Amino acid sequence: MKLITIIAFICSISLNAQIEKEPLASDTLAPTLENIKWISGNWKGEAFGGQVEENWSEPSGGSMMATFKLINDDKVSFYEIEIIREIENSLILQLKHFDNDLKGWETKNETVDFSLIKITPTQVIFEGMSFEKVSDNEMNVFVDIENAEGQVEIVKFNYKK
Repeated sequence: MKLITIIAFICSISLNAQIEKEPLASDTLAPTLENIKWISGNWKGEAFGGQVEENWSEPSGGSMMATFKLINDDKVSFYEIEIIREIENSLILQLKHFDNDLKGWETKNETVDFSLIKITPTQVIFEGMSFEKVSDNEMNVFVDIENAEGQVEIVKFNYKK
Protein backbone atom coordinates (compact mmCIF):
# COMPACT_ATOMS: atom_id res chain seq x y z
CA MET A 1 0.00 0.00 0.00
CA LYS A 2 2.85 2.37 0.88
CA LEU A 3 4.49 1.74 -2.54
CA ILE A 4 1.24 2.61 -4.37
CA THR A 5 0.99 5.89 -2.41
CA ILE A 6 4.60 6.81 -3.31
CA ILE A 7 4.02 6.01 -7.01
CA ALA A 8 0.80 8.06 -7.03
CA PHE A 9 2.63 10.98 -5.37
CA ILE A 10 5.49 10.87 -7.93
CA CYS A 11 2.98 10.70 -10.81
CA SER A 12 1.09 13.72 -9.45
CA ILE A 13 4.35 15.73 -9.16
CA SER A 14 5.28 14.78 -12.73
CA LEU A 15 1.82 15.69 -14.02
CA ASN A 16 1.86 19.04 -12.20
CA ALA A 17 5.30 19.86 -13.63
CA GLN A 18 4.05 19.14 -17.15
CA ILE A 19 0.94 21.26 -16.63
CA GLU A 20 2.99 24.23 -15.39
CA LYS A 21 5.25 24.10 -18.47
CA GLU A 22 2.40 23.88 -20.97
CA PRO A 23 0.28 26.91 -21.92
CA LEU A 24 -3.30 26.70 -20.74
CA ALA A 25 -5.67 24.94 -23.12
CA SER A 26 -7.56 28.24 -23.45
CA ASP A 27 -4.36 29.77 -24.94
CA THR A 28 -4.37 27.24 -27.79
CA LEU A 29 -5.59 28.67 -31.08
CA ALA A 30 -7.19 26.92 -34.06
CA PRO A 31 -4.70 25.59 -36.65
CA THR A 32 -5.30 28.25 -39.29
CA LEU A 33 -2.99 30.49 -41.31
CA GLU A 34 -4.90 33.51 -40.04
CA ASN A 35 -3.70 32.71 -36.50
CA ILE A 36 -0.03 32.70 -37.57
CA LYS A 37 0.02 35.60 -40.03
CA TRP A 38 2.26 37.54 -37.62
CA ILE A 39 5.13 35.44 -39.09
CA SER A 40 4.82 37.29 -42.42
CA GLY A 41 7.43 39.91 -43.25
CA ASN A 42 11.10 40.43 -44.04
CA TRP A 43 13.20 39.08 -41.16
CA LYS A 44 16.98 39.41 -40.70
CA GLY A 45 19.40 38.08 -38.12
CA GLU A 46 22.61 36.18 -37.45
CA ALA A 47 23.23 32.42 -37.28
CA PHE A 48 25.81 29.84 -38.35
CA GLY A 49 28.49 32.53 -38.24
CA GLY A 50 26.80 34.67 -40.88
CA GLN A 51 23.79 36.77 -41.84
CA VAL A 52 20.40 35.13 -42.34
CA GLU A 53 17.31 36.45 -44.06
CA GLU A 54 13.85 34.96 -44.13
CA ASN A 55 10.94 36.48 -46.09
CA TRP A 56 7.42 35.20 -45.29
CA SER A 57 4.38 36.06 -47.41
CA GLU A 58 0.95 36.88 -46.06
CA PRO A 59 -1.49 33.94 -46.07
CA SER A 60 -3.15 33.39 -49.46
CA GLY A 61 -4.32 30.41 -51.46
CA GLY A 62 -4.26 28.19 -48.37
CA SER A 63 -0.54 28.72 -47.74
CA MET A 64 2.28 30.99 -46.65
CA MET A 65 5.59 30.92 -48.51
CA ALA A 66 9.12 31.87 -47.47
CA THR A 67 12.61 32.12 -48.83
CA PHE A 68 15.67 31.80 -46.60
CA LYS A 69 19.34 32.46 -47.26
CA LEU A 70 22.54 32.26 -45.25
CA ILE A 71 25.42 34.58 -46.20
CA ASN A 72 28.96 33.86 -44.96
CA ASP A 73 31.93 36.01 -46.05
CA ASP A 74 29.74 37.95 -48.52
CA LYS A 75 28.69 34.72 -50.32
CA VAL A 76 25.47 32.74 -50.13
CA SER A 77 26.08 29.42 -48.36
CA PHE A 78 22.61 27.97 -49.02
CA TYR A 79 18.94 28.77 -49.67
CA GLU A 80 15.65 27.29 -48.52
CA ILE A 81 12.14 27.49 -49.88
CA GLU A 82 9.54 26.99 -47.16
CA ILE A 83 5.77 26.72 -47.09
CA ILE A 84 3.18 26.41 -44.39
CA ARG A 85 -0.06 25.06 -45.78
CA GLU A 86 -3.42 24.06 -44.50
CA ILE A 87 -4.03 20.33 -44.80
CA GLU A 88 -6.62 18.09 -43.12
CA ASN A 89 -7.71 20.68 -40.51
CA SER A 90 -4.11 21.34 -39.49
CA LEU A 91 -0.96 23.03 -40.78
CA ILE A 92 2.25 21.52 -42.09
CA LEU A 93 5.59 23.25 -42.66
CA GLN A 94 7.57 21.88 -45.60
CA LEU A 95 10.93 22.98 -46.98
CA LYS A 96 13.65 22.23 -49.48
CA HIS A 97 17.34 23.22 -49.29
CA PHE A 98 19.52 24.43 -52.18
CA ASP A 99 23.22 25.11 -52.61
CA ASN A 100 24.24 28.62 -53.69
CA ASP A 101 23.88 27.48 -57.34
CA LEU A 102 20.30 26.19 -56.72
CA LYS A 103 21.25 22.52 -56.80
CA GLY A 104 18.82 20.77 -54.46
CA TRP A 105 19.82 18.86 -51.35
CA GLU A 106 16.66 16.75 -51.26
CA THR A 107 15.58 14.57 -54.17
CA LYS A 108 13.06 15.92 -56.67
CA ASN A 109 9.92 14.80 -54.80
CA GLU A 110 11.33 14.87 -51.27
CA THR A 111 10.61 17.60 -48.71
CA VAL A 112 11.56 18.10 -45.08
CA ASP A 113 8.24 18.11 -43.22
CA PHE A 114 7.31 19.46 -39.80
CA SER A 115 3.88 18.53 -38.37
CA LEU A 116 2.00 21.08 -36.29
CA ILE A 117 1.84 20.52 -32.56
CA LYS A 118 -0.01 23.67 -31.49
CA ILE A 119 -0.51 27.41 -31.88
CA THR A 120 -0.75 29.97 -29.09
CA PRO A 121 -1.00 33.76 -29.43
CA THR A 122 2.83 34.01 -29.39
CA GLN A 123 4.02 30.59 -30.58
CA VAL A 124 3.70 28.25 -33.53
CA ILE A 125 5.11 24.88 -32.56
CA PHE A 126 5.90 22.25 -35.15
CA GLU A 127 7.77 19.00 -34.52
CA GLY A 128 11.40 20.11 -34.89
CA MET A 129 10.80 23.82 -35.53
CA SER A 130 8.99 26.56 -33.62
CA PHE A 131 8.33 30.27 -34.02
CA GLU A 132 8.10 32.64 -31.05
CA LYS A 133 6.71 36.16 -31.34
CA VAL A 134 8.81 38.46 -29.14
CA SER A 135 7.18 41.65 -30.47
CA ASP A 136 5.67 42.94 -33.72
CA ASN A 137 9.24 43.47 -35.00
CA GLU A 138 11.11 40.55 -33.42
CA MET A 139 10.75 36.78 -33.45
CA ASN A 140 12.80 33.73 -32.55
CA VAL A 141 12.84 30.56 -34.61
CA PHE A 142 14.11 27.38 -32.96
CA VAL A 143 15.22 24.50 -35.20
CA ASP A 144 16.27 21.00 -34.18
CA ILE A 145 19.45 20.22 -36.16
CA GLU A 146 21.34 16.93 -36.01
CA ASN A 147 25.09 17.41 -35.53
CA ALA A 148 27.92 15.24 -36.89
CA GLU A 149 27.71 12.95 -33.84
CA GLY A 150 24.01 12.29 -34.46
CA GLN A 151 22.88 14.40 -31.50
CA VAL A 152 20.09 16.94 -31.92
CA GLU A 153 20.91 20.55 -31.09
CA ILE A 154 18.34 23.32 -30.89
CA VAL A 155 19.57 26.27 -32.94
CA LYS A 156 18.02 29.67 -32.19
CA PHE A 157 17.56 32.27 -34.93
CA ASN A 158 16.73 35.73 -33.58
CA TYR A 159 15.12 37.84 -36.29
CA LYS A 160 14.17 41.49 -36.52
CA LYS A 161 11.98 43.12 -39.18
